[in-house]
Amino acid sequence: MLRFVAPRSLRLQYQCSLASPSNQLFQQRFFETGPRNFSQGPAMPYGPGIAPPLKGIKVLDLTRVLAGPTATMLLADLGADVIKVEEVTRGDDTRSWLPPVAPTRPNAPKEAEHLPDESAYFLAVNRNKRSITVNFKTPEGLEILHRLVKKSDVLVENFVSGKLASMGLGYEDCKKLNEKLVYASITGYGQTGPYKSAAGYDVVIEGEAGLMHITGEPNGPPCKVGVAATDIATGLYAHGAIMAALIGRQQTGKGVWIDCNLFETQIAGLANIASNYLIAGKEASRHGTAHPSIVPYQVFPCKDGFVMIGAGNNKQFKILVEKVLDLPALASDPKFSTNDARVANRTELVQIINEALMKRDRDYWLERFQGLGVPFGPINNIKQTFEHPQAVARQVTVEHSRSGKIKLVAPAVAYDGQKMPVRLPPPWLSEHTTEVLEELGYTEGEITGLRNRRIV
Repeated sequence: MLRFVAPRSLRLQYQCSLASPSNQLFQQRFFETGPRNFSQGPAMPYGPGIAPPLKGIKVLDLTRVLAGPTATMLLADLGADVIKVEEVTRGDDTRSWLPPVAPTRPNAPKEAEHLPDESAYFLAVNRNKRSITVNFKTPEGLEILHRLVKKSDVLVENFVSGKLASMGLGYEDCKKLNEKLVYASITGYGQTGPYKSAAGYDVVIEGEAGLMHITGEPNGPPCKVGVAATDIATGLYAHGAIMAALIGRQQTGKGVWIDCNLFETQIAGLANIASNYLIAGKEASRHGTAHPSIVPYQVFPCKDGFVMIGAGNNKQFKILVEKVLDLPALASDPKFSTNDARVANRTELVQIINEALMKRDRDYWLERFQGLGVPFGPINNIKQTFEHPQAVARQVTVEHSRSGKIKLVAPAVAYDGQKMPVRLPPPWLSEHTTEVLEELGYTEGEITGLRNRRIV
């Protein structure tokens, strides 16, 4: 098994950035348990984290765009050596999805000066990876991939079903080279069925698998989610499946073919909405930010912004109307005193709450909510999100050889109070081709020849 340790010069210090709170009243937040003062110190003082659990695991990454790169980035975060194979001239599609970009600094590597600036989209999901370019439609390029397969523990691809098999890189081809290989295929619709050859696009699957039908305002058209949620969820499912397969391999000594796709991921993600239909035949509808079974449980407008309120039971509703809104009569009104009554009289109650909240600005209401035990929160824009005072590391600063210091979203999970370090910045196109080919046994002359023929 090939083990990769980043050169000393590339080992990055994990730098957390905690912005100062824009409003001190947010220093205290609470839900059911009442107010609690969050310090800026470590949230979990259990120790210095854990050793990277996937150190020594080599991942061959043949994915592009979002779902696949998300899965491989999560593996890379855990210490895996992820080798991202890209098309020779353009690379991952998202390299050209710009602006915005991280501008190239004057002293950037000369061998990359022909490349466009690094796109923010690509940088978002490709940290901790090494990039090589290979034209594996050629015999020489296919040989490079075969050598990588032999040395890899995991292969992740998101080509249309059957495409790689037609090129000599299907699961059966790779299994002959490495019977311990965990081979993960991420497609739009899976490896079987009438849609297996169709390409998968997040926004199409959102519509086709029910998510768009339940997203948007009641009287408005179906609406997409603000980010490619189906792609991201598929990447998370694929990451979990690969981890399970690696554990299974420890027990059996054999690899496996993982079939992960956007369509089934999105259906699984319908959660209670799917269950409502399967169990009771209940068709879903759009409710905007509201909840179909709980009132009030939605976003409300204030004089200068919006706030989310979630009064999930009668006690919380009573506190809301008596201590926040100064409308105590609502608590005893038969039309609103129980949740089923509030659901039946949703329109009238929501209008009353709207009128009350519109009299004052958002910060006034947020302060009124504090310490009462009613779930609430502001509707923040992205700037406000990254200025939120919750004492959790939310971004890292890394040194990119082309762009200098860049900020990335931090890994979401901490282990014994510490997040995994970002060892490598997102790579520029073909940054590690020579390095990886040398590891595979290619000589300097052979590498030069491959470059001259545009094979790498």
